[in-house]
Amino acid sequence: MGIRVAVAGASGYAGGELLRLIAGHPEFELVAATAHSQAGQPVAAVHPQLAGLDLTLGATDPAALADADLVFLALPHGESAALAAALPETVRVVDLGADHRLRDGAAWARYYGGAHAGAWTYGLPELPGQRAAIAAATRVANTGCYAVAVTLALAPLVAAGAVAPADVVAVAASGTSGAGRAAKAHLLGSEVMGDLSPYKVGAHQHVPEIKQATGAASLSLTPVLAPMPRGILATVIAVPTGAADPRAVLTEAYADAPFVHVLPEGAWPHTAATLGSNSCHLQATVDVDSGRVIVVSAVDNLGKGAAGQAVQNANLMLGLPETTGLSIYGVAP
Repeated sequence: MGIRVAVAGASGYAGGELLRLIAGHPEFELVAATAHSQAGQPVAAVHPQLAGLDLTLGATDPAALADADLVFLALPHGESAALAAALPETVRVVDLGADHRLRDGAAWARYYGGAHAGAWTYGLPELPGQRAAIAAATRVANTGCYAVAVTLALAPLVAAGAVAPADVVAVAASGTSGAGRAAKAHLLGSEVMGDLSPYKVGAHQHVPEIKQATGAASLSLTPVLAPMPRGILATVIAVPTGAADPRAVLTEAYADAPFVHVLPEGAWPHTAATLGSNSCHLQATVDVDSGRVIVVSAVDNLGKGAAGQAVQNANLMLGLPETTGLSIYGVAP
């Protein structure tokens, strides 16, 4: 018998990736996977890549999850808090939604609306002190996908005083799986292929999360929908202070981080290199014209941006090595 885990919201893209990672995890035993409209369907009928996983999706009910040692919540924003509150306090929970990421209730109301459910331990182990905090927690809020790509690029630079915390700009392209699995006209193949389109310009919900995690005072984030299933490439631009070399700061900050790789000089991140992994690839330079610091970050939005990060957090919460069941290396071609 392994560590008993369950997934709520298992029919979505992040839920399916969680099921795949759990199936290959040496210490986890999947005891329940729940969904809403897909309840009653075999897992393989919803996720053909999981053929051979003999499990039927159940209804999302606290009773179906309460027997697990740890529950992953891969639910739409605003739906996790009520379900988590109905679970026994002895059950550890990792929430992939946004419900418990923000400490500021006003920021939640501004970007998400509705009642603020309160903040949990923030689930980004690479931030200073967070590994220990996550290991001691029973409730952890997983990062947002854009948030992890930008935060890993920016947080050490702000903390070291290498860049100014104000006037940070990020432009980040994401694959369509980041928009979820619900049928939407603008995500049809004929709409997405051969096209790049910005969305939520000047008002993306990950802005307050990134500011909270990095110490940035102001941030302009422009997300771009890219014609690919998965991956995020974020370009983060900040004003240097001259206090430290940005690339050296990143290299030192992540020297002991198994999933964050500052690439060799001259090598630049690209999304395909992180596909299927829990890794983040980084590179930094200084613009020869403006003098601004540029950091490029690549992650798999369903890996380090969602399910992989959730498993990394769960490993820490359960006293396992954080790399257990996770790949550092991408899949190519």
